[in-house]
Amino acid sequence: MRSEARLLVPALTFIALTVAAVASLGTPLITSVATSFHVSLDSAQWTLTVALLSGAVATPVLGRLGAGPHRRATILVTLAVVVAGSALTVLPLPFAWLLAGRAAQGVGLGLTALMMGVARDHLPEERSAAVIALISVVSIIGAGVGYPLAALLVELGGVRAAYGLGLVVTAAALLTAWRSIPEAPEGRSARVNVKGAVVLAAALVLVLFLAGEPSLWSRHLAVAVGLAVVAAVLLCVWVVIELRSTTPLVDVRAVRHPAVAGANLAMFVGGIGMYLLLTLITRYAQTPHGAGYGFGLTTFVAGLVLIPFSVLGFVGGRLTPRVRTRIADPLLLAGSAVVVGGGFALFAAARSDLAELFVAMGVLGFGVGGFSAAMPGVILAVIPKSETSSAMSFNYVVRSVGYSLGSAVGGLILAAGTRPGHLFPDDSAYTAAALVGIGAMAITTLTSLALARRRPSEANP
Repeated sequence: MRSEARLLVPALTFIALTVAAVASLGTPLITSVATSFHVSLDSAQWTLTVALLSGAVATPVLGRLGAGPHRRATILVTLAVVVAGSALTVLPLPFAWLLAGRAAQGVGLGLTALMMGVARDHLPEERSAAVIALISVVSIIGAGVGYPLAALLVELGGVRAAYGLGLVVTAAALLTAWRSIPEAPEGRSARVNVKGAVVLAAALVLVLFLAGEPSLWSRHLAVAVGLAVVAAVLLCVWVVIELRSTTPLVDVRAVRHPAVAGANLAMFVGGIGMYLLLTLITRYAQTPHGAGYGFGLTTFVAGLVLIPFSVLGFVGGRLTPRVRTRIADPLLLAGSAVVVGGGFALFAAARSDLAELFVAMGVLGFGVGGFSAAMPGVILAVIPKSETSSAMSFNYVVRSVGYSLGSAVGGLILAAGTRPGHLFPDDSAYTAAALVGIGAMAITTLTSLALARRRPSEANP
């Protein structure tokens, strides 16, 4: 048992890192997929979008299953699906099969919250808080780990080699889970509200589709608005279904708790800002010199720009648990949001040198790392152990939607700043987008400060 306990923490961390890195493989491979499969860039973009979609849809379902007695089986079956999907991305099959494989890989994103549930159930309270923070951080920096490595493999062996990496690490994650993940504590019960799951899935598909297709808003505004209204109606219907259900997919009453609602709002708005800056920096770095700005970096070299994001994100995440005894989690959220806002300010003011982009990316990573590590503490302070997976799953759905909207907002602002007949936006469009990001992080900071003011009266609920 002692050896199993020692293995548990690295196992949980490795699994969370793996599913995040594999899901992010679509980002650096889009151009290579378009070339290899002879499809348009818009079609190739779906190798990323479909993984985000399937992850967002699967996350609340897995979160509810993870709250029940069959959590270990849920984790193993989900990882088996991810491994099968990884095999589809490697085999010499048509493009449709690649999309199917990417969708299966995306399902693994729902496991992060289950890893947190395992940590909270099977580790001492002080130890579990630090491990949950670490899991939250590695689920973010996984993209920074996978991006440059995948880009290098593409240059060395083609797109199949990069996806082959995904197959190897997901198979290792499945083996790790089989050897290390314990059974859930006795006395748990969890049934999936199928009706609620279907309605929520339909709403999330619409929301993420609208976020992933910014051109729809500029070319077919009426259609986009109509779909947005349908998505809003479906979300309202889902809330009614959950409130009436004796076995809700997500405990909506718990989500309405001021601390949880405020944390999710901060996650949503903050997620928009964080992913916006990530998108702006990577796109700016790859813009050719002919545009009058940019550095014309290759996919691999542009991936190296993410290294400061990953390294300092990890540092920020590791420092956060050490200062939680002195500073409340909501204040840590606010401070981290200010740091990300500083990254936007740096990017807006200084981006003529590549080193400045590295600095801005490092600042972003440090802020995101701290924010991700502090977020679980705000929610779990008012949530019972049995609801850990479900509550954090909902938070990760909110994060996914925020990230997708951040990418879409960046695309819309840069598209608006592109003059007719030009391929690339004006440099000023990046400044405008950075100012929008500063506004988003200001809202996140104020929301977090509001949580901090409520915190003393809600301690030990």
